[in-house]
Amino acid sequence: MTATAALIAPGSRVRSRGPRSSTRSTVLIYFVALLLIGLMLAPVAYIILGGFRSNSEITVNPSGFPTVWNWGNYGEVLASGVFWRQVGNSTIAAVATTLSVVILGLMAAFGLSRYRFRGRGAVYALFTAGLMFPMTVAITPLYILVRDLGLMNSLAGVIIPQIAFALPITIIILVPFIGAIPNELEEAASIDGCSRLGFFWRMVLPLAVPGVITVGILAFVNSWNSYMLPLFILNNDASFTLPLGTQAFASQYSVDTARVLAFTSLSMIPALIFFSLFERRIVGGLTGAVKG
Repeated sequence: MTATAALIAPGSRVRSRGPRSSTRSTVLIYFVALLLIGLMLAPVAYIILGGFRSNSEITVNPSGFPTVWNWGNYGEVLASGVFWRQVGNSTIAAVATTLSVVILGLMAAFGLSRYRFRGRGAVYALFTAGLMFPMTVAITPLYILVRDLGLMNSLAGVIIPQIAFALPITIIILVPFIGAIPNELEEAASIDGCSRLGFFWRMVLPLAVPGVITVGILAFVNSWNSYMLPLFILNNDASFTLPLGTQAFASQYSVDTARVLAFTSLSMIPALIFFSLFERRIVGGLTGAVKG
């Protein structure tokens, strides 16, 4: 008789965690996950479905489903030139911000991860410290700076600050990707006659594609959903982006709740679709940054 068997009293049963316990844990995890998903999607579903209802239906039963699907609310918004002008402004701001952030972030991350120079740690710490200053804290001095530069009521006054606030997280994500490239690979490329710039284009960019896609998506979605900065910088209706235009539309048509909900739905759907299509890319890019 072994020592383990001697410690077990006669007639007693050793209870092990069986498949039933594991199944219960899995069901509980899925239940909690579905509950959280429902809580997050409920407001979005309410806004989208509300655009298909009439104002009288919303007044009588705010949380009900459409009795008759009214497509006219969405049709009126889509037929409006104001909506498409704001879509164009948001697209210009988002695309310009994304391209600038990716290009500048790649160059800065390449220098910080592949070269050793005095003050390198301080420069990286400076970019890291940029995460501690949200837009709400810097909005007043930022407004004064944009005003003094003569960029008020222009998309440039929105794009440039967005680039500055997006660069810290971009560099923090890209530095591990580029730094994980083996030095032997760079030495082999140098022996073959490849310059540093050629190594950057031919080796660094292809290997850092997951990180580039991640920071690009984050910059695009954040720019598309930006509200506070355009609120302070843009005062002309012709230069409004979609978030600011949605607020102005809601104020103008406050009594037409269904139409406001339709406008809000159409404003947020592009960002939701864009984020949903590339959600796996974002997770993979962030995972690679953590591993690096």
